[in-house]
Amino acid sequence: MNNQEAYRATILPVPEQRQRPLWSVMIPTYNCANYLRETLASVLAQDLGTEVMQIEVVDDFSTKDDPEAVVQELGDGRVSFYRQPQNVGYIKNFNTCLQRARAHLVHILHGDDCVLDGFYTKIQLLFENYPEIGGAFCRHIYIDEHGNRQIISRLEELESGILSNHFERIFINNPIQASSMVVRRQVYERVGGFDNRFTCCCEDWEMWVRVALHYPVAYEVEPLAMYRIARQGSLTKNSVRSGRYAQDVRKATQVAQSYLSNYFPVEVANELLNKSREAGALGILELARQLVDAGDIKASMVQIREALKSGYSPKIIMRLIRVILKMALYQVKQTFTPPKSLQEISSVTK
Repeated sequence: MNNQEAYRATILPVPEQRQRPLWSVMIPTYNCANYLRETLASVLAQDLGTEVMQIEVVDDFSTKDDPEAVVQELGDGRVSFYRQPQNVGYIKNFNTCLQRARAHLVHILHGDDCVLDGFYTKIQLLFENYPEIGGAFCRHIYIDEHGNRQIISRLEELESGILSNHFERIFINNPIQASSMVVRRQVYERVGGFDNRFTCCCEDWEMWVRVALHYPVAYEVEPLAMYRIARQGSLTKNSVRSGRYAQDVRKATQVAQSYLSNYFPVEVANELLNKSREAGALGILELARQLVDAGDIKASMVQIREALKSGYSPKIIMRLIRVILKMALYQVKQTFTPPKSLQEISSVTK
């Protein structure tokens, strides 16, 4: 066993004698049953039938809601349900999804995300047209906790097909959200499960890096997946203020650094790593800016400290200056804004 395998679950092949569908839609959940209804509805609306599509919810021992009841209500026997005997953490729950998946194509759809009509047929077409690919993804739409659409991911190609320069684009500016990505099960069997060193994020990015090291990746231009942000109680949101989110972003590059030189000349690997570190730091500083807008200066400072651990490139310094200026402006506004009670008195006396 090499150093990397120690952190990754082994994904064994499906027994040959077992009948296999084409699709495994695996839905990991933990205390998100209210959103699971929308998730299941989006999949069932595109159900290709039991012989073609496995649909299963894998719950990490939820304690605040009852996902099984939602499955029974909406699934009506069509959706299977597996509950962990105890809370195992989200990484192990993801790997359980991979191990329980029986089909050739695996879609891990988080229990608070959803897909739009046409997702499965259009992604399937990519695998049929490009049999050499290991994975395929589409554009995605960010939605808030109420399902309102916020922004759409950038357009990576003008037409659907093989993503050009796929490894560098995924490694430096990851264009993929988990809800938009589908991977062949045999690829997971080759590269292993999700890395258990992550605490709240970036385990998916590191997985897509491994996939892209070994296989081409295809891209669908139509936005057919939705990724929920800013949900109360979400792992990512709860990890931002503590700095764990930023720490995982840096850790992702560190993990990749441990094996990247096995695939590229040292100077090429170092250049990729430097670009990835810079991109990660810029992303964290953008998060710091958003936290200033939300009035959370303390959490913003946490992001700044973590971002600067990745270096002081000109781009990082310029982004830092913008955040500091915004922070200073916020402090000035707070200083010269009268208390709410005085504002109310003023409005009454006018």
